[in-house]
Amino acid sequence: MARILIIDDDPVILDLIAEILKTNGYEVTVAPNGESGIKELDNDYYDIVLTDLVMPNGDGMDVLDHVVTKLPKTMCIIFTGYGTIKSSVDAIKNGAFDYITKPITSDELLVVMEKALKFKSLEEENVRLKKELRQKYKYDNIVGTSKAIKKIYDLIEKVSDTDSTVLISGASGTGKELIARAIHYNSSRSEKPLVVINCGAIPEELLESELFGHEKGSFTGAYKSRVGRFEMANGGTIFLDEIGEMSPALQVKLLRVLQEQKFERVGGTKTIHVDVRIIAATNKNLTIAINKGKFREDLYYRLNVIPIKVPSLKQRRSDIVLLIDYFMKRFQKGKKRNITGFSPQAMDAMLGYGWPGNVRELENVIKRVTILCDGQVANFDDLPEHIQQNSRSIQPDEEDILEEGLTLDEAVKDYEKRLILEALEKSSWVKTKAAKLLNINRTTLVEKIKKQNLTETASA
Repeated sequence: MARILIIDDDPVILDLIAEILKTNGYEVTVAPNGESGIKELDNDYYDIVLTDLVMPNGDGMDVLDHVVTKLPKTMCIIFTGYGTIKSSVDAIKNGAFDYITKPITSDELLVVMEKALKFKSLEEENVRLKKELRQKYKYDNIVGTSKAIKKIYDLIEKVSDTDSTVLISGASGTGKELIARAIHYNSSRSEKPLVVINCGAIPEELLESELFGHEKGSFTGAYKSRVGRFEMANGGTIFLDEIGEMSPALQVKLLRVLQEQKFERVGGTKTIHVDVRIIAATNKNLTIAINKGKFREDLYYRLNVIPIKVPSLKQRRSDIVLLIDYFMKRFQKGKKRNITGFSPQAMDAMLGYGWPGNVRELENVIKRVTILCDGQVANFDDLPEHIQQNSRSIQPDEEDILEEGLTLDEAVKDYEKRLILEALEKSSWVKTKAAKLLNINRTTLVEKIKKQNLTETASA
């Protein structure tokens, strides 16, 4: 039930409005002037304030100013019998949601109330979604402990709160957009838009209009003017994915935006100035593209101020176990089914597979397994056929060992340790129950606990 405060020095008006709102299910409080209304606002929470504009002991503009500066979640609606265009404009400019002139009809009042509550609900939902986005894309939520991924953590932390242009390179499916979002949502621009555009997914003849907008009549089909992505991103960040697919002609225009932060819409003459941070990503080797004349060298150096190279999953094999665990928990959250892990044969296959589709492929496989697996433990037969057929024995590449400083045996041991600890915690360290959860014998569990040197303090 929405809570409404009505402020008016006319008791007849107060009673009339209060009766209309109470009859329609609102919880109503009244105050005879601005001063007492402000005290009421300080003592309790209200969704909407309806206040007269002209009153003794504090007028409606005083109430509006108090609401705008101290109560951002409260909507303020002004009504008055002294309605003029100027007072209406002043009220709206100062933050009033709407303005009603007396005499007030029941229908008009209820329509304005409904609009105000709907707008309030949308604002609150927007705040909630932004909060979720910031949490989702915090850089510490990028999964991995390998040396390669730790370097990326450090880079994100260092560059996020700057305006430097970032070029993220890496194979498809490695998480380039995730890194771009992490940079934006950990920067001072996080309250402003992050606009994403895939340069390879839009036909060349349309991409310029998408980026910079167009004026009405500038080309066939341009029936009205359109704002481009750069204007949408003003004050925030634009993420140009697959920048290597952009045509040389558009590269020239992008270079100007990077240098001068201004451009013209297609078919327009007015220069538009923007304040935009650019993050670009590519799965191509741009140096080769430069040598072939397909990418401008000057644009490359403008984009490559802060280079971030995202390793393939093959180059960070020690993170596979962590990623499996992360995706399993994410896909099972809020569901009754609970897969506790993979059988040794299934885990060997997962670790021995090459993952050409990188983290995105792994994510899709885990999603499939959590849907199709019937038991508490995912077995070899639950894996997709291409993984069953193309998996090899667990022998990490020597290059990976040198780069990561961690063998797959160590990664498996670490994963086993965390699974055992989780089972012990769920069973309050009753080993028989924990063994049942893990689908192993109690004696086997006891041996593993000794081998891993686990105690209750290890889980703290």
